[in-house]
Amino acid sequence: MHNDMAITDEERRKFAEWTALDEDLADMDPSLAERILDSRIGFARGDLARTDYWHDPEGIDVVEDIQYVDDGSRGHRLDLYLPHDSVVRGGRTTPVYIDIHGGGFVYGYKELNRNFCTHLVQQGFAVFSLNYRPAPETDFLGQLEDISAAFRWIRDHRADYPIAQDQVFLTGDSAGGTLALYMTAIERSDEFANAIDIERSGLHVAGGALVSPLTDLMPYLALCGTDPERNANESGPASIVEHISPMFFSRLAAKKSGLADLETMAEEVDFPPIFINTSSDDFIQVESLKLAAALAAARHDVELHDWHTNKGETLGHVFPVCMSWLDESRKVLRMMREFAYKQL
Repeated sequence: MHNDMAITDEERRKFAEWTALDEDLADMDPSLAERILDSRIGFARGDLARTDYWHDPEGIDVVEDIQYVDDGSRGHRLDLYLPHDSVVRGGRTTPVYIDIHGGGFVYGYKELNRNFCTHLVQQGFAVFSLNYRPAPETDFLGQLEDISAAFRWIRDHRADYPIAQDQVFLTGDSAGGTLALYMTAIERSDEFANAIDIERSGLHVAGGALVSPLTDLMPYLALCGTDPERNANESGPASIVEHISPMFFSRLAAKKSGLADLETMAEEVDFPPIFINTSSDDFIQVESLKLAAALAAARHDVELHDWHTNKGETLGHVFPVCMSWLDESRKVLRMMREFAYKQL
């Protein structure tokens, strides 16, 4: 692939810390493989510009690279971030967030969200940060199956750590917000879990904090069975999610469409309180608004934070995750604390 030549050795070394690049693309359509590689390089270069600002705060303990499925796959690992004070004190009272990283379903591993997770730990939480296999290694349901396996590992091993044992909160950004939304529905509804055929872990999900989530999958399911190149030519440049949709969402599309309809999901699932964060210059701001409207219409407890930028300023997509040093990001982290602690 010609893009491989465009990556410097230093970029390849750095990018490999937090994403797959081309090692999983050899056996697929060259045109789609090139688009995925383009996306991964573009995402990674954007994140690379921010790494000078990323750091681990003091007082954080990290348990790294726990294999939650014993198959050696990088996609089946998780990290646990703990306040050192919780480790020293022992006990089982530190509330838990489970974080699911974003990346358009094709990019990123848990290492990408380390800075976000450590700053969330500063707010008084233990944080499990999960890997899942990126597309094209698996599809949407395969990613949910990975995360469900991680949840079951947490269920079975939580007693080994100084963390609260009775409930968890989920957080996810962008595509990770999509996966967190669906995992919340799976864990809160036997009917939804059975319909989507994903095993419940039995973890009690007490709330979800979604950052710039992609929520309405119906347009992508409509692309299943179509020619993505023709669709792109007819409607202008397509996102990477549009390009991968025919193969990535095909198994979900084969199930009843209500699984992806926000209004139906909101009416049928007993959702816990949901916190949603977006901004006026988030390129998928409308996705947060759609979810908030659906949850509110079904009389669920929803807390929407839609940040408006002033002239000459920008916040953009998933800013609390990738730019935790901003004053606005610090406020979001504090609000995530307040949101979760209200549910304890």
